[in-house]
Amino acid sequence: MTKLPTHPIRRQLPGVLPAEYETLRERGIGQVALPTGKLVWMIVRPEYARIALSDPRFSSDKTDDRFPKLTPDSLKKLKYCAPFMINLDGPEHLEKKKSIIQEFSPAGLARLMPRLRVAVEEKIDAMLGQQTKPVDLVEELAFPIAWRLQEMFLGIPAAELRIMRENVWKLLLGTSTEAEEREAADRLNGHAIEVLKEKANHLGDDMMSRLIVQEREKHGEIDWYEMAPLMLSNAQGIHNSVSTMISLGVLTLLNHPEERPTLLADPDRMTVAVDEMLRYFSVNDGTPMRLATEDVLIGDTLIKAGDGVAVPTLPVNRDPSVCPYPHQLNLMREEPARHMAFGHGPHKCPADRLVPGLLEIVYTTLFDRVPTLALAVPEAELTYKYHSIQAFGPAEMPVTW
Repeated sequence: MTKLPTHPIRRQLPGVLPAEYETLRERGIGQVALPTGKLVWMIVRPEYARIALSDPRFSSDKTDDRFPKLTPDSLKKLKYCAPFMINLDGPEHLEKKKSIIQEFSPAGLARLMPRLRVAVEEKIDAMLGQQTKPVDLVEELAFPIAWRLQEMFLGIPAAELRIMRENVWKLLLGTSTEAEEREAADRLNGHAIEVLKEKANHLGDDMMSRLIVQEREKHGEIDWYEMAPLMLSNAQGIHNSVSTMISLGVLTLLNHPEERPTLLADPDRMTVAVDEMLRYFSVNDGTPMRLATEDVLIGDTLIKAGDGVAVPTLPVNRDPSVCPYPHQLNLMREEPARHMAFGHGPHKCPADRLVPGLLEIVYTTLFDRVPTLALAVPEAELTYKYHSIQAFGPAEMPVTW
């Protein structure tokens, strides 16, 4: 009997599609095993992925005992928190999303992008100010910019965001008894509420400030416990994904010296190139996942109520229907590919314009400022790791100039 692949399927190199995905290509869907031993359906064909990510018969509710889990019990511990937007379905999800969607609108981005441009300049200044070379671009530029993005977007100091992350992972993965769970949950929620109350006394030009004002105007008072997940969810993995794409994009541009001047001189070309990099690397390997709440026929496969579904974006975005020669990284494509690097449907990541805009700023500013930037080691000596389940990229990236 052939052993089924285990999800998440791990990469060896950021841009190389693991062979296990190709075994599913013909049908577009097939079974894989989770680390828990449970079987789920993995989808690698774009038209099937769009069904699973938009059809209301597929749920995002991770608190449902039937939901596909990578660890046996961690998601059950979310019961100690108010609902997270990403785990809600239907009208409840839409109501939560409406409260923040303006932050990602053209007007919202117009407020944020000039400030991000200044922040990127500052982080580049700091990297260039290092006393010795080579400099690790991952540690000295990619992560600092990603943390600064979260800090500015939420209006919460990075030190507090780090504590939130530690508290979340302590609850989910570092507790084994009910007493430990309650203690960790109290610490998590208590700290989040404390940060929000402090924020309410120092409002600024950021998402949490506007949410606080909005809640006060709407209800007269604020349910800090209910508001906390909007901050906690945004304090989680996005900085890993953003920092990884900064590193991978810089490495890509270093490897394409012939195209780089054209891209730097033409913002429209750079926009398409950034989109191509997002498609090609599709850094999210572990999610999205869904639970079928009713029987659904996808292609010729019957997914039964209670079955789990995994939709890794890397193989979906390498399908021949997405663009010509999908396994090639082509920075000079005439049109952006219709990819799903940010997901699809109601739960599509709302930062699908924010992140590409930031990446364009980083790549353009960095190479304008440091045209002699170069790897300080042969590329073959670079090592890669998962900075999170969503982010596989260089562990370190020594550069010089």
